Amino acid sequence: MKAAVITGPGQVELRQEPYPIPGEDQLLVDVAACGVCTFERRLFSGDKPWYPVAPGHEVAGVVAAAGAGVNGLPGSPQAGDRVTLDLMTRCMTCGPCRRGRTALCRYRQGRTLSDGTFSMGGLTESIAIDAKSAYPVGEAAMAHAAMGEPIACCVHSLRRGGFAPGDRVAIIGGGFMGRLHMALTRIGGAASTGIIDPSTERRTDAARAGADWVAAPEDAVRVGGRQDVVFVAAMGGVDIAVELADAGGTVVLYSSFDPELEIRIGAHRVHRDEVSIVGVYNQEPEDWKETSTILRSGLITTDLDRLITSRYPLSRIGDALSLVVSEPTYRVFVEPDRG
Repeated sequence: MKAAVITGPGQVELRQEPYPIPGEDQLLVDVAACGVCTFERRLFSGDKPWYPVAPGHEVAGVVAAAGAGVNGLPGSPQAGDRVTLDLMTRCMTCGPCRRGRTALCRYRQGRTLSDGTFSMGGLTESIAIDAKSAYPVGEAAMAHAAMGEPIACCVHSLRRGGFAPGDRVAIIGGGFMGRLHMALTRIGGAASTGIIDPSTERRTDAARAGADWVAAPEDAVRVGGRQDVVFVAAMGGVDIAVELADAGGTVVLYSSFDPELEIRIGAHRVHRDEVSIVGVYNQEPEDWKETSTILRSGLITTDLDRLITSRYPLSRIGDALSLVVSEPTYRVFVEPDRG
């Protein structure tokens, strides 16, 4: 079995690994698609110098076999089921886990290859995973199912941000995550959803995909007006988000940020207008349940189709990584070579 390993900036290789054997409460899943995330881009570009590492955490596949403890168990995925995979460990022992905040689990995450190399597990041909971490997606396309992890993160973002039907929504950042937020708020009954992005191309794409309004950052307040929930899905734009938030509004800090970046908002305004600043990170099991339901329903199928930039076989993993490093993309997918 082959697994991709990034060994340094601009360097990736395919290693031969033992075929995984599922444990009693595990599934053997043949990987069908794995998305190339910002994390992989940073590894390959050298922005995150952590080597060697076997990346890939946006994964979907087909159950090939079920361990003895879950084979035939009602409710558990079975052989032949299409599934999206939650690769988080969720120890259920650390402080955040005990409070039900498993998105913040402090236990070590990930897996290892046979030589001890850290592995997320997705850029490979097959994976053994706990049955509880696999969510059936019905007949959803495998590339769509591989978006399960980022969709679950966005579902978590909407839940933590208190989004409700009828809310006016602004999303700062028209990239992949911003567009997923847009799709989810639209099917969730937003009164309006706007996209703010400096890129003319991404604003145009968002408008074609159904955004109620689009604006460059400098025009956001004039075009969009005050908002009930503002999702910051780009590395900048926090000050704009605070300005956009109406009384009783919420600013959701979804993106990764520079550790030195500060939020500038007066304590008096937070008090007087009850403006909330909410941080979100990762996802939790209840987010996955909603995500699998959304994928099975087909409600955002057209939205997800628009976000597929390209597909590559695993044998061309280097080309896939080079593309995401060199050009703006939504999502690039890697699929195992199976003749």
